[in-house]
Order: sequence, then C-alpha cells, then structure tokens
Amino acid sequence: MNERNRIELLAPAKSAEVGIQAIYHGADAVYIGGPKFGARLAAGNSLADIEALVKVAHCYYAKVYVALNTILTDAELEETRALICQLYQAGVDALIVQDMGITQLDLPPISLHASTQMDNRTPQKVKFLEDSGFDQVVLARELSFDEIRAISSQTSVRLEAFVHGALCVSYSGQCYLSAALCGRSANRGACAQLCRLPYTLRDAEGRTIAAHQHLLSLRDMNLSEHLRELLDAGVSSLKIEGRLKDDAYVKNVTAFYRQKLDAVLESDNPYTRTSSGRSSYTFVPCLEKSFNRGFTEYFTHGRQDVGSFVTPKSQGEPVGRVSSIGAKCLTVDTSKTLHNGDGFCFVNDRGEFLGFKANRVEGKTIYPLNMPVIEVGTQLNRNYDAAFEKELSKPTAERKIDVRLRFVQTADGFRLEAEDEDHCQVVLPITADADEAKNAERALDTIRTQLSKTGNTPFSVSEVDISLDHPCFFPASQLADWRRQLVQNLTDKRESCRRCEKHPFEQTSHTYIYKELDYRGNVHNQLARAFYARHGVESISSSYENGEVRDVVNLMTCRHCIRFSLGLCSKNGKSDYKEPFFLEDSNGDRLQLRFDCARCEMVVLGKKKHQDR
Repeated sequence: MNERNRIELLAPAKSAEVGIQAIYHGADAVYIGGPKFGARLAAGNSLADIEALVKVAHCYYAKVYVALNTILTDAELEETRALICQLYQAGVDALIVQDMGITQLDLPPISLHASTQMDNRTPQKVKFLEDSGFDQVVLARELSFDEIRAISSQTSVRLEAFVHGALCVSYSGQCYLSAALCGRSANRGACAQLCRLPYTLRDAEGRTIAAHQHLLSLRDMNLSEHLRELLDAGVSSLKIEGRLKDDAYVKNVTAFYRQKLDAVLESDNPYTRTSSGRSSYTFVPCLEKSFNRGFTEYFTHGRQDVGSFVTPKSQGEPVGRVSSIGAKCLTVDTSKTLHNGDGFCFVNDRGEFLGFKANRVEGKTIYPLNMPVIEVGTQLNRNYDAAFEKELSKPTAERKIDVRLRFVQTADGFRLEAEDEDHCQVVLPITADADEAKNAERALDTIRTQLSKTGNTPFSVSEVDISLDHPCFFPASQLADWRRQLVQNLTDKRESCRRCEKHPFEQTSHTYIYKELDYRGNVHNQLARAFYARHGVESISSSYENGEVRDVVNLMTCRHCIRFSLGLCSKNGKSDYKEPFFLEDSNGDRLQLRFDCARCEMVVLGKKKHQDR
C-alpha cells in the first residue's frame, strides 16, 4: 500500500495520562514533550511516563512521537543525544525535531519528523527534507489545499498537517517577537505569546486606526468538514494542536475527529487507518464545547479574515439572544439545555468581551452569580458547560480490538483459536477431560459466555465458533483460565507482529534550496552549521537568539494581514491612512508593519530589547 494512504489521527498529550486518554478516544498516534528540549517548556514529561504511554499505545498499534523541536546550544547536543537513546529504548516511534544539528549526532535508528518550526511551506523545502532522510514533514499551517497538492505532487514523504486548534500568527519557526521584547525565545520553547495581547494600530501621522484590539490574535483552526479534501491533497497525518490542553479538551476533540475521519475511511476510497481498535463513548463530542476562539478554515481555500480581534479567550458555543432582563435574571431565546454553574460570555455595545457564571438556571432563565450589564438582543455564548465538563471528568471511552474465537475438539483434546482484526492468529492446545453435558444448550452458552469475557483487556470478542463432537461441560473457572492464556498469547503475538521499522539516519550532501542563510535559518550550534555547509550553503549567519542581531529586523512573517482584516487592503482601493503603520502595546513597545502585496504577506519589524534565555 502507498504509505500516504495509511492515515493517522495525531492527538496532543500534555502528559502521559492525557496521551492515554487520547489513545482510548481514538488517536492513531500522540505527540508529547520529553523531559527537555520541547517547544512547550510547560509540557515536559519523564522517561518513565513516556514509557507507560508507549506501552498502552502499542497495544493498539498506535504510535508515540516525542517533540524535541527547539534549537539547541552546543553545550546541549550531547545531552540531547543521550536523551534520544533513552527515548529509543523506551519504545518511542519518532522524534519531531527542528534543529538540523540533531541529524549530525550518533543516533539510534529512530524515525525523524521535520517539525513545522522548520518552516515547511514549499515543494523545494519538503523535497530537501525528504532527501535528507526525514520520514514525515509537518507542513506550515498557512498552506492552501492547492499548495499542499503542489507539495504532494513533487514529493513522496508522508505529509502531516494541522486540522484543529490554536494558530500562530507568524509562520512557525519565523517568529522572534517574544525573543526581541521579552528575551523569551519561541524557538527555545519559551514563547511569551505576545500575539495574544491588545495593540493600538496607528498610521505614519499618528492617527489611530484601531484602538486596544487583539490585532495579532487569530481564531482557531477547524478543518473537520474538509478531511477527505486533505487526504486527497496528499496529507497522511491529521494533527490536532494542543500540547498544553487538559484531558477534557483532548477527549472531546479527539473523539469528534475520530468519528469524522472514520466516516471518510469507511466510504469507498483508497485510505486505511494506521492503528487498531474501535472507540465507544459515553458522551456526544462537540467541538464548540471545548476552548475555542471562534473557528476558521484559515487559508485552505484562499485569503480570508482570520482574526479574533475582540478577545483571545474562549468564545464557546452560541446559545441564543437575550430576550428579556429582570432585576437578578435574564432569559435567553435558545433550544439548548442550560445548567447550574454554566459560564457565559458576550460582547457589549462598546466591543468589550465580558462573562458571568450562572448561579442557578430555571429553563431558559439564568440567575447569574453577579448580574452583568447586558441588553436585550445581545448574542450570548456558553464557554463553560458544567454538565459536559462533569461528564468528561469521568471515564468516557473504551477502545477494543475485535477478536474472533473458535473452540474445536481434536483427537488429543481441544483447541482454542483466536484471530484479531489485524489477522494476528494464536492457538492454545488444550488437554482436558470433559463430561458430556446434560443440557447441551446451556453448556454451549456457558462456553460462549465465558470465552467472551475479555474484561479490562484491549480485546472484544465478536464471535465464538464452537465445533464439538458432542456438547461438553466445562467449569466456568477452567474456561476463564483458558481465555486468559489465549488473551496473553494474542497480546504477545501482536507485539511480535507490530510494524516497527528501523530508520538509520544516513548523512547526505545534496544542495540546499538557498546559498545563504540569515538569522531566520535558526542555526544555533556548530553541528547545524556543519550540516548546511555540507549541503552547499555558502554564507551562514547565527540564530537570532545568539544575541548578534541588534538592528530593526523582520520579527514575524504572517499570511494574516491586519490591513486586509480592517478593510484597508490596497487591492480594494486607496486608503486615507498613510503608511507605514505601527502597532503599539501597553508597555510602549512600537512595531512597524510592512505589507508585501506581491506575496500577500505582512511583516512585523522591530528591534531587540532583551537578551534571550
């Protein structure tokens, strides 16, 4: 089978516990931070925890990827090499990396995936990474379906694309705003998320264009209605963003996409899933009930407004409009069931995002803990569903691998056979005496019932075929013992049959796509420098984080355009405002905007204030 037709749903894991829930709720793979060197410093995990996650995942032929996607100092390289060896011994299936210096280390044969931090947005870049030995490439979030198809048509490496979750306003790996203003490098895992802050936009003459708005904050991605389109474009791995999200978020979003993806895979197409087992749920997944800033398809179908300027906070699900207001209550025109403890939010007539909690609910009437100033006709959203969150705090999913059993009488006794959905087969010979059953129907029912009790194992028996010369009676305890032996044998056999390719990383010397690399090449150590030099790069600057860049430079490159979002795009006519435009924050920091209309991109310019750490 074409490797690109083997489709995985890839879920985030803040911790091993969250990762295990992602597996139970239908993920084909999870990605998790290791003890160090991940792009989310707050999402590190011990080797023991990762090994525990691997054990659960591999039961279902699901995979575990560890993010080691920061740029590294020379002093960190040896520690990174030792950590990679430990992760390999723990059974990790792949590493997600940004720093090319890692490829120069003496590595075990573990698969390497090219992080989106490498800025993977052209066929030439993805082809270079494929020829360098990467097994999977994480594409830039900003790409359209046409751009993904272009990359797919010129490469054969597996492509991974984000389908859901928070969006960075800058191309990943090309954002230095946090490093410049706070000394906290996004490429070192310490992003301060300055893009979520409010800014005032002024023109060259100081006139205010937009005041105190979250002009760099974007809505969240949601491609749940375009999964088949993504697969047909050449994507093999569908990635949910959220390595800082809690288990309720991961449960809900993973389950929702699992159901959506299964509907695609079960139709007449060439695609198949990469792991085993089916998940069943005690709840109805709903994306709007988990944290979201409002949804966007981003630029998958071309240019559109993607901003979330009013607030970077969760906007939840639309409930309805306020129909009446009392002294201590308000009534909503809604078809949804409201609960005590629900959280609600709205935007007032001044454009302020406000919220309140329901102390008590009677039908459609809400009695807030603190009555807000709100008007009739205001659109009300619920950004905390108390009943839904309570449900998700409990065990909410079970994942089972289908197994068919056959109990056969032989010349030497009996034989118990099992075959699972992946066609793994085991046979348990049984030497035992058996009395002829006085009640044939009851005896057969006892055999079938006892052999079907797989309990807390990852298996579910869908069929028990019994072939006996004559009905025999067996004690329930004996049948249970045979079943346990068979299940253990099947578990062992599945592990021996698990697809586990070795990926020795060979050194290459093909020509890189550029002859020169400035600070945006993120070369932070000597091994990365050696890699690019061997691949034909003649001029190699050090990373922005090393402190040498002091001039006003490009701190962000964005496909998001503030001018477009505010209706000031030059393609729509001449604006009264004089460029350049500037963003100002509450600390007095001033950033210049440059609009590259030929590329349809916005560049944020600024100067370094702080040394990175």
